[in-house]
Amino acid sequence: MLEAINFNYLLCGIVILIGIFGVLTKRNLVKLVIALSIIDTGVNMFIISLGYRIFADKASTAPILGEGATIANMVDPIPQALTLTAIVIGACVTALALSLVVSFHSKGGKFEVDFRSD
Repeated sequence: MLEAINFNYLLCGIVILIGIFGVLTKRNLVKLVIALSIIDTGVNMFIISLGYRIFADKASTAPILGEGATIANMVDPIPQALTLTAIVIGACVTALALSLVVSFHSKGGKFEVDFRSD
């Protein structure tokens, strides 16, 4: 089961690196916003992965108290709540960034930017 968790962290890292690659290589503002959203998704996946705990012979259960459920074998609910909040904030930031890109396009007439100083 430990290999599955390491694979999950590796997948989160790959998603974050794909987003960083997009931020560093793209000049189109829409693509930059998408790359930032991909980074946000990777970070959210990582936070959820940190909240999952593996015990000796069985996986953790949902954080719902019921018959026979103990707190010792439950997934930590705080990272889940924080990630839900981060998803909502990320969606709002993405919407704001896209509205700024549209405003920039209506004023300047293009989506491409040049970060080089001549």
